[in-house]
Amino acid sequence: MTTPFWCLVIAVLIPYVLAFTAAYFKSKQFGSVDNNQPRVQGAALTGTGARVWAAQQNAWEALAVFTAAVLVAHFAGADARRSAIAAIVFIVARIAHAICYATDLASLRSLSFMLGFGSCLWLFWLAASAG
Repeated sequence: MTTPFWCLVIAVLIPYVLAFTAAYFKSKQFGSVDNNQPRVQGAALTGTGARVWAAQQNAWEALAVFTAAVLVAHFAGADARRSAIAAIVFIVARIAHAICYATDLASLRSLSFMLGFGSCLWLFWLAASAG
């Protein structure tokens, strides 16, 4: 498997890690996790729990763009080394994004978001340049 594909596996795991982390905050804030209405309970979180919940939602959204970028770059025959670098930068940026979200570092969170999004754009550019 290529490095971008391994990065895609990691990107798939990030929202799940955040979901389990949010579950901890749900238990801490509400005494238990409401498995019947998890989204309602998640929306009622406050503080760090709310930020982790939001980071999870954002991770799902970013996953869709990253998946498309990796697949387009791969099937277009984009430069493998540059694609690997872009994918690794995305993963580092997304991990930083989740940490910054949870710790309420809004400016750094926005910077890491833009870096991750820029990595996706870079993958699309590499695909366009491959032809």
